[in-house]
Amino acid sequence: MDIDRPANVSFFDFVGGVQLLQRGDTRTAMPVLLIGICVSGAVGNLLVLLIFIRDFRNGRGSEVKALLASLASTDLAILLLCAPVRAVTYYKQTWTLGSFVCSTTDWFQHSCVVAKTLILAVTTRAKHTLVPSPARGALYTPTWIHGALAFIWIVSMIFPIPQMLFASLLQHGRNTICVSEMPVCASDFMSLFYKIYPTATFVVPVIFTLAYYTKTLHTAVNHAPSPQHQSKVTLVLLCLSGALGLMLLPEWGTFTWIRLGYNKPPVGLIIFAQVLLYACSSISPVILMTMYDDVRQGLITIWFIATCRGSKHVPSIKCPTTEGNGAEVGSNAVANAVSAGDTEKTFPDVEHFWTGRRNTNVEEEQDPVPWEREEKML
Repeated sequence: MDIDRPANVSFFDFVGGVQLLQRGDTRTAMPVLLIGICVSGAVGNLLVLLIFIRDFRNGRGSEVKALLASLASTDLAILLLCAPVRAVTYYKQTWTLGSFVCSTTDWFQHSCVVAKTLILAVTTRAKHTLVPSPARGALYTPTWIHGALAFIWIVSMIFPIPQMLFASLLQHGRNTICVSEMPVCASDFMSLFYKIYPTATFVVPVIFTLAYYTKTLHTAVNHAPSPQHQSKVTLVLLCLSGALGLMLLPEWGTFTWIRLGYNKPPVGLIIFAQVLLYACSSISPVILMTMYDDVRQGLITIWFIATCRGSKHVPSIKCPTTEGNGAEVGSNAVANAVSAGDTEKTFPDVEHFWTGRRNTNVEEEQDPVPWEREEKML
């Protein structure tokens, strides 16, 4: 990275990924790593969204599921809209995406990151129980969730506005780079802002969420009369909050480090923080699929549906229905297969034997023991 901070600005940072890197291996390794994270994370979040939509259509939705679906949508936006910009930047090592993307890429990414943190904080007030739907097949969520999500996204889009105001294109020799540079005249106000911004949007919500779910889990395990379901959901949300806090800490640390005017952090730390940010969006569906019972059962149901559609050439075995638990599904499938096999099997010899036994009227010409009949007549 061959560039220094100009004298007339208080801080100077690259936007959309580190540019002008000298090491050639980073040009290949970073795009491949980011594309792998994007593909795996996008597939996982799409499956989670599909499972939650199916639960709401079947009348098994809840407030927590509605917020987790919003969280998966936010992760999907980060992976599909933000990470590819970094991959292209690391591959080209200069900026080739135009001024509009340069001005909005960091603003949009920070909006999504702030929204993720606030959505997890709002789940502390959401109910884990099922939400009754007024009509089967209609998506239904409580009104306060719509208001909370609208408020979260408004706040999330307002706070990162300086990332959009200070971003601009800069000509560096034969290359064009996208940078964020703040003039000295705004340094005093922005120095205070960059102390409040990470604290209000990251530190306080994460600490509050972790403390709340730790206390709730302890209460559910030790004092609740039937804590099994509630404690499992609480543990899932606690793990999600902990993973988000740990994996976003380097990104927020380097962001604040640069904005407060200290010495520039190492390039390796900046790249590592960006990779962890996208990995955080990919690890969330993994936590839900492995720990959340409803998501895991929905994933099994989707797998059954996919495999049954692929085996339509077998007419005698019906695909198990998704109602009931797994044991009932398996027993019904085995019973159907056995009954189908019994109806198709025929034994002609045995059938002829019993037909002959039922036919008691034997003709006189075919009687094998005529002397017995003659004795009875006498």
